[in-house]
Amino acid sequence: MRQRRIPCLLMRGGTSKAACFLAEDLPQDKDLRDRVLLAVMGSPDRRQIDGLGGADPLTSKVAIIRRSTRPDADVDYLFAQVNVDRASVDYGQNCGNILAAVGPFAVERGLVAASRPVTEVRIFMENTGQLATAQLATPHGEIDYDGDLQIDGVPGTAAEVLLNFSDIAGSSCGSLLPTGNVRDLFDGVQVTCIDNGMPVVLLRAADLGRSGYETREQLDNDEQLKAHLEAIRLQAGPRMNLGDVSQRTVPKMTLLAEPRAGGTISSRTFIPHRCHASIGVLGAVSVASACLLPGSVADGLARISNERDQRLSVEHPGGEFSVLLQRDSQHQLTGAGLLRTARLIFSGDVQIPGYIWPEQYGEA
Repeated sequence: MRQRRIPCLLMRGGTSKAACFLAEDLPQDKDLRDRVLLAVMGSPDRRQIDGLGGADPLTSKVAIIRRSTRPDADVDYLFAQVNVDRASVDYGQNCGNILAAVGPFAVERGLVAASRPVTEVRIFMENTGQLATAQLATPHGEIDYDGDLQIDGVPGTAAEVLLNFSDIAGSSCGSLLPTGNVRDLFDGVQVTCIDNGMPVVLLRAADLGRSGYETREQLDNDEQLKAHLEAIRLQAGPRMNLGDVSQRTVPKMTLLAEPRAGGTISSRTFIPHRCHASIGVLGAVSVASACLLPGSVADGLARISNERDQRLSVEHPGGEFSVLLQRDSQHQLTGAGLLRTARLIFSGDVQIPGYIWPEQYGEA
């Protein structure tokens, strides 16, 4: 049986990497599509040796993009987190890093015509029903990937992708504070459950007997800590309106400590069972948002001002991530913005075994 070819762009978005597809090139049946995506990434296998995945959650991602029929969007973006070592695909979250690649993909694939010198792409995030706007450098009527912006976790510099969000509070859980409380208690540990684009459970590292400055490797090898975090996560999931999260990658778990590199807060995020090399885009927005909430577990650790619009620097194992938060006259959160970069790595066909998507199932 011959292998099946599927048009694909492999793209870096922020500090992550994804196989990006036109929706029309994938099966319409969800179960079949999931099998295809698992084969594309080479999952389940901790090395993902037989696929595009890089043996890490940050490189085992998929973006499925189509021309939008909505009047307020140019493209629809469905994000899929393909588990590395389990045969499961999770659609229960957004990915803000890969979001940075959606605009360039839309221009590369002809879904949006490039303007000069900047192209704006309005993106509907199918996972959570929210909108974002990406502004791209297109000085010559095509995507310019070269530029001067450096982001921690990515070598070199590239052209900036400006992402603006509005109305992302409660994107997955229904409200900014889905439990109704600024603090909750699980297993004797104070936490803040928050969703401003990404469901996150925040904990003070000191409350778990950790500094919050450990390396990624130290935390990945801390089985006692990971077991405790998972026990709390499983309790927090239903309280955050996410239901049983035992097979899901949300909520993320984030340890907080005082900043020590001139930022706003120090963070260590689990996604959810391995420590993140840096921090996710929307996870950073949720962490930064908690810093502005009186009474949260970040209160007393974060270094903030009283200004309505603030640039908050979230420190992480790979450096820092800056988030711009806007508030109204009552200091209620109204929007968020941030800068990312993206790069097209290859354009071609990814091939999967023919038995995964045999000819009798037809075209996409």
